[in-house]
Amino acid sequence: MKEKKFISLVVYLHNVEEYIKYFMKSIIPVCESNFEQFEIVCVDDGCTDGTVDKLKEYLEENQTFAMVNVIHMSFFQGIESAMNAGRDIAIGDFVYEFDDVFVDYEPELLLKVYEKMLEGSDIVAASSKGKLRITSKLFYSLYNATSRSKGKIGPETFRIVSRRAINRIKSMGQYIPYRKAVYSNCGLKMSTIYYDSKDVKARVKNKTVASERTSLALDSFIYFTNVLERVSMAICGFFLIVTVAMGIYIISDFFNASKPVEGWLSTMGFLALGFFGVFALLTIILKYLSVLLNLIFKQQRYLVADIEKVVKR
Repeated sequence: MKEKKFISLVVYLHNVEEYIKYFMKSIIPVCESNFEQFEIVCVDDGCTDGTVDKLKEYLEENQTFAMVNVIHMSFFQGIESAMNAGRDIAIGDFVYEFDDVFVDYEPELLLKVYEKMLEGSDIVAASSKGKLRITSKLFYSLYNATSRSKGKIGPETFRIVSRRAINRIKSMGQYIPYRKAVYSNCGLKMSTIYYDSKDVKARVKNKTVASERTSLALDSFIYFTNVLERVSMAICGFFLIVTVAMGIYIISDFFNASKPVEGWLSTMGFLALGFFGVFALLTIILKYLSVLLNLIFKQQRYLVADIEKVVKR
């Protein structure tokens, strides 16, 4: 029997015309076979190729029982803002989030994460056992080591989120700059299903996964970790030690018969003290900036041009 829960699939699109038809061909039959009602919300984040046209071609050639909406962003705004817009439009009891349309998994995996959620989780992710970029490994290691909370994150291919989790995030009054981090810190149960990729190097080769990740990674360190504060405090501590050492050296020099070059001690002592003051001030500024960023998160920051109903049911 088909599941009676209403399912939403939010799909991120940005110049992926070579993948979109295969993606739809993979997921739609699974949804039609297992769910009585579902919708597909595609977010067109400033596509400049034929992605949207290819999507419409597929829908015309293959009839589906789902509602299909295409959200056209006003301009390219990045994956996180675009997916926030798609999630806010989605009306399902459970929402699938696809950050890319590259399929290196069996379509039945969609049903497995859904069944895992019914066991008691509010957020279930699918993660490949394949190879991961060295830069991604370094990012996740450093992020988890410096995160302000106990929540840990890792590579995810797609995820399903319950309506309760979405409402929990919205009740926090936060704009979501990085969904992985916010979901992991919302206090609800999370699970991950690991799968064997059809191509163990797929996630390394796939450019759609890597796009826009560099700036997001840098922003995430500022939003959710204290790595900059730690670096600033470490440098501040170093110059504090140097300042103290120079002070001891200057005092001891008064009792030393040998005289150094005139002005050397006072110059070095002033420089050490000055650097200590600069980095101490920088540490305070970074702390205030983190507070300001939290306040900014309470505002929504994306612009939608229009919502096109491609398929109406």
